[in-house]
Amino acid sequence: MSVDAAVGVRPSRRLAGGTAAGLGTAVLYLSLIVLIPLAAVVWRSADEGPGYFWRSVTTPDAWAALTLTIGASALVAVVNLVMGTLIAWVLVRDRFPGRAVLDTIIDLPFALPTIVAGLVLLALYGPQSPLGINLAYSRAGVVLALMFVTLPFVVRTVQPVLLELDGEMEQAAASLGARPFQTFRRIILPNLLPAMLSGTALAFTRAIAEFGSTVLISGNLPFKTQVAAVNLFSQIEGDNMTGAAAIATVLLVVALVALIALDVLQRWGSRRG
Repeated sequence: MSVDAAVGVRPSRRLAGGTAAGLGTAVLYLSLIVLIPLAAVVWRSADEGPGYFWRSVTTPDAWAALTLTIGASALVAVVNLVMGTLIAWVLVRDRFPGRAVLDTIIDLPFALPTIVAGLVLLALYGPQSPLGINLAYSRAGVVLALMFVTLPFVVRTVQPVLLELDGEMEQAAASLGARPFQTFRRIILPNLLPAMLSGTALAFTRAIAEFGSTVLISGNLPFKTQVAAVNLFSQIEGDNMTGAAAIATVLLVVALVALIALDVLQRWGSRRG
């Protein structure tokens, strides 16, 4: 006699009950950790009405910070799209001494506190750089910091796809006379593209919210190197919580638009086969 029969519970009812309990727990957890805090920020940004919201995000310093942040993040995302895919390709397809060490180093930005990353970058590319390269207090330094913290995203999304890619398809294409570029464009790239776009979108959304790694190397110069997260922090220090919430809401909307656009592209790609 089965356990279900012994206790008088039908399997379908037990499954439905377990599913409902799991779903309820997941929704409650996400609500407490993500949905309610985000809703509170959006609600707070509208405390003084839409006019105050607009004025908060279009003040010269806030607008300059948002423009720099979104522009630098977009640039970093494009660089990650190319270089992250290249690094993933090298780690999967090539064999060389130290490959395992390099593969481990890729995850360092995930594990390293971002303020420590900023200190490392300032030591290497600051006024006393041992390399003779000074990027401190410049927009190039901001881009460098964002590139450091977002490095793993594309690499780690593309790597598993490359590992699972069927090598026989490439061999068949080569046997039919396809050149390496044709094989990459028609067989490899279509399989990699969803992962590449996912990693790129994650890198972009991570970059627009970055704070720690940019604080030291950027110098936080208003209208020049101050990013949106630092401007938001300065609003909080000035006891302007509504203005800070307005800037946070803009960053949230930009991140949501990026993720929705990614989802639409992936769905479109899947329909095209």
